[in-house]
Amino acid sequence: MKSGMTLEQLRFFIAVAEREHVTAASKALHVTQSAVSAAIATLEEQHGVKLFHRVGRGICLTEAGRLFLPEARAVLAQAETAENMLEAFSGLKQGTLRVVASQTIAAYWLPALLVKFHRQYPQIVMDIAISNTEEAAHRVKNGEVDLGIVEGLVDDPALAQWPVATDSLSIVQADAHVPDTIDATWLRSAKWVMREPGSGTRTTLEHALRQHGIDPAELDVTLVLPSNESVRTAIEAGAGIGALSALVIAPAVQAGTLHAVPQALGTRFFYGLRHKERYRSPAAEALLDLIAQSSKVQT
Repeated sequence: MKSGMTLEQLRFFIAVAEREHVTAASKALHVTQSAVSAAIATLEEQHGVKLFHRVGRGICLTEAGRLFLPEARAVLAQAETAENMLEAFSGLKQGTLRVVASQTIAAYWLPALLVKFHRQYPQIVMDIAISNTEEAAHRVKNGEVDLGIVEGLVDDPALAQWPVATDSLSIVQADAHVPDTIDATWLRSAKWVMREPGSGTRTTLEHALRQHGIDPAELDVTLVLPSNESVRTAIEAGAGIGALSALVIAPAVQAGTLHAVPQALGTRFFYGLRHKERYRSPAAEALLDLIAQSSKVQT
């Protein structure tokens, strides 16, 4: 079985063919003359073809050598293109960054970071998807994306998860007359507008309620909606109360269309999410570095 020719053999062959001189080729390649001669001899022996006429001290291409020269040049050019692509990829001059983020993060927290990332690495294409926490974890696990950034905890041994930023969840209503304090009775008697099951916002709310001794199933839920914006506008329209991120409610509270009850539901984390075994691209590493620089989280 024949051994495959090497890129080194092609480089040596081209150098000799272009100069018609082994010594001149070896000097140009910064290798010994014997190394060049041995590479060409091996190439000829492997394929049973003579590439050069050797007449006295002279050397010139055979017919096979003349036909082989443009092919050898084409292979080296393609190899150089491939090498340049890998160098561009590792140097963040080429590639795609695929991220999935839950709604609150994608709409309110992540955009400023993506602007900074694009300014630093303008040649990287950013592919950003929006899913709730449960769906985002599924996409990370399946390798559809490089990274996930989510609001809720994910229980999957295949995935690594760590805090990247903090947020707070507040209960809001349209009525300006908010109670000075809230208790379990008030929470149970209120009409609620909720995010859908699987969202980080809802998971955080349900966890906080259980800490107050309230079973989420006890609440009077009038609407379940699939986005922060739909929940917010429903609450503004008087559909009931709801719990949303401070990032989501800030403009409405400032405008006076929503009013937050005094007690927040506590601090929560935004989490990075990645597959433990899949390769992380240089672009993904660069975004994680940027997040780490921008958000010092105390765990």
